[in-house]
Amino acid sequence: MTTSLEAVPAQPAQPTDHEIRRRELSSFLRSRRERISPEQAGLPATGRRRTPGLRREEVAQLAGVGVTWYTWLEQARDINVSEQVLAAIARTLRLDPYERVHLYTLAGHPEPPMDRDCKAIPSAMLVMMRQLEPIPAAVINTRFDLLAYNRTYERMVGGLEHLPFEDRNQLLLVFTSPRWRAGTLDWEDAAARLAGRFRAGMAAHAAEPGWKSLVTRLRQESPDFERLWDQHDVRAPENFTKRYLHPEVGVLTLDYTQLWFGERSEIKLTTYTPVDEGTWAKVRLLQDMLER
Repeated sequence: MTTSLEAVPAQPAQPTDHEIRRRELSSFLRSRRERISPEQAGLPATGRRRTPGLRREEVAQLAGVGVTWYTWLEQARDINVSEQVLAAIARTLRLDPYERVHLYTLAGHPEPPMDRDCKAIPSAMLVMMRQLEPIPAAVINTRFDLLAYNRTYERMVGGLEHLPFEDRNQLLLVFTSPRWRAGTLDWEDAAARLAGRFRAGMAAHAAEPGWKSLVTRLRQESPDFERLWDQHDVRAPENFTKRYLHPEVGVLTLDYTQLWFGERSEIKLTTYTPVDEGTWAKVRLLQDMLER
């Protein structure tokens, strides 16, 4: 007597970690390419386009790599890429230091050293930021990393120069630094606004390790962040008036303004303009302290 065995359907093979990273790399490159206009990349305008941002061949041209090779990279083909080519692509796509680390990680390379001032920040924006003195100003991205800042901003918040680059993040500082908490008047409102803006921004970055690791760290180190994060509130970008308590000059009342670099840019210049003569006198005093 024979017994027939029913054929067991073959289970689809699970993607390997290497394949998952290649797919993530493909999606990441495409998303970064689509946010940059030809004008931002220094290319002449060519009329209406069917898709936003740069074309693949334009990225390849600007980065000095072959069009076919770059296309394969965006198609998640299993090809090798050197650190020199990654650096050229990062410059072309105007990646900030954290996006650059993400690019290298997905491509299977060691993390590159972070620069003090992000190369993705247009030089004109850095000039504007420095010329705004004594108005405090900083350049941040959607993840609230402090990419650059002028001297008055550093003097106002204090201690940034002693932090590792990767810890210069407004979320980390607001939720985990006793100094920032003491200096931020109306802290609960400020914290809720910041958490809501971060959650809104994360919608486009939910799969990125840099974003997920920041959320994990904040939940572990700050019960207040975990409480606000679990509320799932989102906030739209807004300009507002904030109050900051400086240990030497007292309360500063400042208009917080955000200036984005471009239509799809995630980098913005943030300024803190005094709203009254008393605060103007205090920020000038902060500037004077820098000269001593």
